[in-house]
Amino acid sequence: MEFSSKLLENAVYEMSQLPGIGKRTALRLVLHILKQPKEQSTALSEAIAAVREQIKYCAHCHNISDSDCCEICANVNRQEHIVCVVEDIRDVMAIENTGQFKGRYHVLGGKISPMEGIGPHDLTISSLANKVKEGKIKELIFALSSTMEGDTTNFYIYKLLKPYNISISTIARGISVGDELEFADEVTLGRSILNRIPFESSLKAS
Repeated sequence: MEFSSKLLENAVYEMSQLPGIGKRTALRLVLHILKQPKEQSTALSEAIAAVREQIKYCAHCHNISDSDCCEICANVNRQEHIVCVVEDIRDVMAIENTGQFKGRYHVLGGKISPMEGIGPHDLTISSLANKVKEGKIKELIFALSSTMEGDTTNFYIYKLLKPYNISISTIARGISVGDELEFADEVTLGRSILNRIPFESSLKAS
């Protein structure tokens, strides 16, 4: 792809580094930005810079937040003894959209994946274990995607926390094997949470 402007070429290159954005799509987006009022492109660049520089992670659940404690953890009406374990903020948003879960979350920041060099110590599993040891949790709900990495992560946490007197469940398999949680429709995901099953039962079924 030949460019008449080095500035345009650099902008297209940087845009094409985003997931799912090829160079042709990147070029279309950059040209669209050029056609918009300067105020709009400035607002976009400032919003991106603010997210990168000012975003925080909740000290309690590791969710992305504007402050040290996210709105969910700060909500006194949430059931703090029931914790849903998810991979990242996209899963929190997907579950919140169902309106079926009134507990709190624990964001792992990924899944165990030896192929990608991601081990248990690269995730927030240790802080989850500390909350369980402190007696703050009565039930854990695994809500990771039905992939090999998700199942591996579930099993690792289950083995780690099995000695403690808590209920460990997993969302019902209304979510197809191999599907990512964020792409499930709200009705299916909501039913999967309400009809969750003991984790041990899922091991016997697999």
